[in-house]
Amino acid sequence: MKSLKLLLLLLILTIPVYLSAQNKAVSKSQIPEINSRPYARYWWFASMIKEQDVRYNLDWLKAHGFGGVEVAWVYPLNRFNQKDTTYTPRQEWLSPDWTKIVNFTKEYADSIGLGCDLTFGTLWPFGDTEVTFEQATRKYGDSTWRQEITRSWQHPKTGYVIDHLTQKNYQPYFDRLLKAFPRPATKLPTAYFIDSWEVETEKLWCAGFDIDFKQKFGYDLVPFMDSIYLPRNQNHLYDYMSLISEKVLKFYHDYDSTLNSVGILSRGQVSGAPCDLISGYSLLDIPEGESMLFEPEFCSIPASAALLTGKNTVSSETFTCLYGWPRDYMRKEQAADLKLVADALLANGINQIIWHGKAHNPKGQDTVNFYATTHIGDNSEMAPEIKPFNHYLETVSGYMKKGKTYSDIAVYLPTEDAWTAGVMPKEKQFIWSWGYYEMRYVYFPDELAGYNPTWINGEFLQKAVVENGVLKTGDANYKALYIKAEYLDYKVVKRLNELADKGLKIILKNEPKEPGAVPHKDYSKWIGKLKKSKNVTTGLPKNLNPFVSGIKIPRHWCRIEGEALYVFFPNPKADRIKFPLEYGQSLESEPKELAVELNFGGTKYNLDLIFDPYQSLLYKIEKGKIEKIDILFIPKTPEVKARPADYVAPWLVK
Repeated sequence: MKSLKLLLLLLILTIPVYLSAQNKAVSKSQIPEINSRPYARYWWFASMIKEQDVRYNLDWLKAHGFGGVEVAWVYPLNRFNQKDTTYTPRQEWLSPDWTKIVNFTKEYADSIGLGCDLTFGTLWPFGDTEVTFEQATRKYGDSTWRQEITRSWQHPKTGYVIDHLTQKNYQPYFDRLLKAFPRPATKLPTAYFIDSWEVETEKLWCAGFDIDFKQKFGYDLVPFMDSIYLPRNQNHLYDYMSLISEKVLKFYHDYDSTLNSVGILSRGQVSGAPCDLISGYSLLDIPEGESMLFEPEFCSIPASAALLTGKNTVSSETFTCLYGWPRDYMRKEQAADLKLVADALLANGINQIIWHGKAHNPKGQDTVNFYATTHIGDNSEMAPEIKPFNHYLETVSGYMKKGKTYSDIAVYLPTEDAWTAGVMPKEKQFIWSWGYYEMRYVYFPDELAGYNPTWINGEFLQKAVVENGVLKTGDANYKALYIKAEYLDYKVVKRLNELADKGLKIILKNEPKEPGAVPHKDYSKWIGKLKKSKNVTTGLPKNLNPFVSGIKIPRHWCRIEGEALYVFFPNPKADRIKFPLEYGQSLESEPKELAVELNFGGTKYNLDLIFDPYQSLLYKIEKGKIEKIDILFIPKTPEVKARPADYVAPWLVK
């Protein structure tokens, strides 16, 4: 009996941190709200991380108005020097010493009121040296190839990127990391982060994919794979992408459920992933966009997914490669330019800014920086402006978290078109982006500018109900559905008929075709029935009044809380900004005035929008009254620099 008691005591003492009693499963109906102060991605370069240095960096961020960090583990600093082969001492990846310093970081951050999220892996694509050849991601036609992960915390060692399409290959990775990632009891919620899709997607494949495909579609895909991206195979490409999407969505589902089962929130980007983007974003507790490597308009997709699933917080990796890839104007960034980007994001549904970002520095120093970023530190030229700028971001983000997004019209995201189109022309490609499936250049139709549009997809059309002509799903209540697509899936067309029969107003701008290589004989019948419905038109219904009207409709985003509506109008210079920003692009000296009429709650409001230089506007409408909210932040007047005449953009495909 004594030996049994001793054994039980030893078992209790050796239970890993990840099984601690405080790790209750996350309830999807009660996802805790994140404070509205901006977070910063906090890069740890592979080295011996010291407690005093962690305290210094976190104290600095706290003093400059940040609300939290996201710790990211990357390579040692000498990896840029090929002649330097010295091994940098470090807390080894996932070792007890590594767990200890991460645990200290989380506890110290919590003690000073900072949130502390963790990147669920080293570098960006999930993987490390423990991933085996058989567990690694692969592509069709090359049995000897596996994608390697380099320049990680384990550099110069190389490992493999996990196979994201096969649960038996990625689940052991999830479980192994959970055992090493510390989860101390904290007052503030914790999320683990997954970055944008950094897995090779061209001819992405996995063991048994051909068998699964034939079972799903009834034909053999293999004869088409060598030429799958040629226009003649676009129907087969659509089928291929459909199955890839299913498997990728299963990956995001398992990522989310694995974390939720131990009390951790999932936060992440689905940008670049070969899947239905709305469905992918809907699976994460905190969907995250990014900018500037994606245009700000892309962020309306994760914001729409949040609305469709009743989630409040939508974050964005922000200020990445602001002036160009990888590091133009490092440490010379200008707050006025940053504000332009942030305002564009806020006008596309983002309400939590994640600065990209803060490099770990020795105590009292600011000598280390991360490439592809906007530098945060004392030696940044905009250092004195960071705290007041963060206060501005906190204020607007706080208002943009009130209630829920207010949207009158759902717009069908043309996923079928993207999956069928295949490869973008070179002038649209970046060296890291080649396919239409990423949906980098998809925008709301101009004719809907006054209707507060958000996106919807086939999954949420299936889940939605129609009550008194209103389409309802999650927190969304749509008065109409707008569709402009060359292709529509058979299931979507059948569902549209059902929704129209129940009274939903549908604007069908053109007659779509069926995608895929297995056509349905009655597809044209369902299209014909849809076109004949009394609730289907080709133009906007006359009785559907816009929220904003005027000679020119400004960009805006709305949140509704009870009887109150909050409307954010970004500075007009933030409208449809593109990557990269020009240095000093935000410069302006004269105010801009725009007269609009707002229609809300049966009342019309005539409003003169006066945008002083660098300023955006925020209004509250409630019970017949309109109130302007003070969000003043005056940045330093930016300097303008033109690019050299012979400048060659290194991110473009030659």
